[in-house]
Amino acid sequence: MAGEQRRTLLRRQAVFLALFLCAWAVGSGPVHYSVPEEMESGSFVANVAKDLGQDPKRLSARRARVVSEDSRQHFQLDSDTGDLFIKEKLDREELCGEADPCIVHLEIILENPLQSYRAEVSVYDVNDYAPEFSDKELILKMPETTPPGSRFPLGKARDLDVGNNSLQGYAISSADHFRVYTRHRSDGGKYAELVLERPLDREKQAEISFVLTAIDGGSPARSGTAQVRVIVLDSNDNVPEFSRALYKAQILENTQPDSVVLTVSATDADEGINGAISYSFSQKSETNLNAFGINPLTGDIRLLAPLDFEETDACEIDVQATDGGGLSAYSKVLVEVTDVNDNAPEVKITSLISPIPEDSSLETVVALFNVRDRDSGDNGRTVCSIEDDLPFFLKSTSKNSYSLVTQNTFDRETVSEYNITITARDMGSPSLSTEKTITVKISDINDNSPVFSQTSYTLHVRENSGPALLLGQVRAFDSDSEQNAKVTYSLLPAEAGGLPLLSYISINSENGNVYALRSVDYEQIREFQVRVRAADGGSPPLSSEATVRVVILDENDNAPFLLYPLQNSSSPASELVPRSAGPGYLVTKVVAVDGDSGQNSWLSYQLQRATDPGLFTVVSHNGEIRTTRLITERDSKKQKLIVVVRDSGESALSSSATLTIALVDGFSDAHLQYTEVAVEEEENGPLTLYLVISLCLVSFGFLVSVIIFICIKLYRRRNYGEKYVSASANGYGDSNFQTNLVDVSGTGTLSQSYRYEVCLTTGSGNSEFKFLRPVLPSLPPGQGPPGT
Repeated sequence: MAGEQRRTLLRRQAVFLALFLCAWAVGSGPVHYSVPEEMESGSFVANVAKDLGQDPKRLSARRARVVSEDSRQHFQLDSDTGDLFIKEKLDREELCGEADPCIVHLEIILENPLQSYRAEVSVYDVNDYAPEFSDKELILKMPETTPPGSRFPLGKARDLDVGNNSLQGYAISSADHFRVYTRHRSDGGKYAELVLERPLDREKQAEISFVLTAIDGGSPARSGTAQVRVIVLDSNDNVPEFSRALYKAQILENTQPDSVVLTVSATDADEGINGAISYSFSQKSETNLNAFGINPLTGDIRLLAPLDFEETDACEIDVQATDGGGLSAYSKVLVEVTDVNDNAPEVKITSLISPIPEDSSLETVVALFNVRDRDSGDNGRTVCSIEDDLPFFLKSTSKNSYSLVTQNTFDRETVSEYNITITARDMGSPSLSTEKTITVKISDINDNSPVFSQTSYTLHVRENSGPALLLGQVRAFDSDSEQNAKVTYSLLPAEAGGLPLLSYISINSENGNVYALRSVDYEQIREFQVRVRAADGGSPPLSSEATVRVVILDENDNAPFLLYPLQNSSSPASELVPRSAGPGYLVTKVVAVDGDSGQNSWLSYQLQRATDPGLFTVVSHNGEIRTTRLITERDSKKQKLIVVVRDSGESALSSSATLTIALVDGFSDAHLQYTEVAVEEEENGPLTLYLVISLCLVSFGFLVSVIIFICIKLYRRRNYGEKYVSASANGYGDSNFQTNLVDVSGTGTLSQSYRYEVCLTTGSGNSEFKFLRPVLPSLPPGQGPPGT
């Protein structure tokens, strides 16, 4: 019970000592703490926030954490209070072996802004291991002639503890002939040396046994034992002697196994079996057994396994030479290991921020990392570098600790990520290097406006088209990414034709398709412009504008309108022509207009029906009615003309005008003559009825003839078309045909019309229809006037 209280008191004292050392170390380089080994998980170490001068409330906001240099995390940090705790039980011997002091290096990292502090935790030893001999039984053979005062090394016990808790000395149980002394090695180790105090007498006692005890300095002390057996041999007067008491050798750590390190040599003045010497290791340490071997006959010490300077820089070997009589001599061999550059630097990334915004300020810390090289001297000194053409540079924060910071601005649209290779190179010869590649991505900000593929767009739509018709598409591209690159389209308000433009067209906000909302009349509005805005999805959004010009295409939806003669009166228009008029006399002029444009408004005039087709003609391009010959006495006093006005659209529309022309002898009795003609027409009423019946019969016969004629013409036209094509290829065109053109609207090319001659019998009002024939020959298909 008292021992347990004592241990508790010692632990408390150790904790107080650790806190005192921590308080003393704050503000001077790394923060130092001390803890005893074997403390349970969750044990309190120190308050880091107080030692670093940080507000504990800000540690959690800055995501404070602890990073160890090795792969295992022995400590954990409570970011809410700033307390540092032990995460797992610490074993000093596992962490540092025989090294003293045992220091665990930590790095305390804070973010926003990125900041790091170095800390060191000293793990001091507690007496948790007892000394232990590698052999539980030691056998010594001594001639009975061995003089008092002779010394015999018994080997050393191993104690994994350090300091006062390590091996302190040796003792033996009661023995009349021997005393044990504690000797020190050059590496600090202690071994037992047995000294003969009284002469041996084999005849009295052939074997002497006692217990060898190794004691450490802990409180309470721990110990280990081994049984020692001394076999007394018969006399052998000479003991072997080594040529040197200490042998030294140097080897490189990369020396190949089976290489001879050195050769020890001993001599014995005796002859025969007592002078035959065999060599062996007197102390069987783990290092000696695994790394070296000795030839018992020649004394050659060879390397069995490669040595690592980073683990052991020197080896001390105890060699004994034993003659055939059992006498032994002892010597030491010190093997010094020379370091070679066989360890490349190690790069450990402790923190990395990725992605970073493309508008990050200069010298923004992107990553923290450490570099470690296990070699010593120049072989362990390192330098770090990155490529020169990157917008980053390295900044040393402390010994072997670096930060990667920005030195230029970024443009994500040019480079969206950087693969940064960190090269760590040591100063050895030849130099070794290690490369570590990290990827830093650049996140987007909304710094680019949408750009239209064209500054202006021209779309076409035919008038009278139905709604929901796709007119075309506008496209804009935003070089940003994700939401910042999502483009939406909208129309800006405007008016055309007294109506808002948004009532004519609409736009799909997602894909930029432009649709018609209603039909448009070309005669009311021929084109209009609207502004389209493209806005991205950033915050705040950026936008750009483009012009969309919508052109209305004309359809032939208006028939020619007659300005003269007007056809809204109950009686047709009447004109007076003197009988003395000669050929080419201008009787009147039919005037018409067409509300369409272009080809749809090109008008041609044709004489469809006349009382005497040979007396009058209509000029196709201007509608003038002229006489074609001299007026004779046989010509009827009243002439009735029907003139057709036709446009040149794909589906031609037409209007007709009816005129009555009175032939008079003189303008002085014109009214009288016109009255007489009217009376005569009333008297010939029954004759007119008969004439109509006759015309119907003749028309029926004519229709049958025309059908037969068309069939014959279609058969001949096929051959005629082939000849016409051949003739055209030889240079013959349409130059022999007379072209009558008219341009009513003043725009475009004039069309060609046809003329027909209606031949009737002369005489009274009962003239019979004779025939109708085209003045121009038929043209092959596709060679007619425009619009036919």
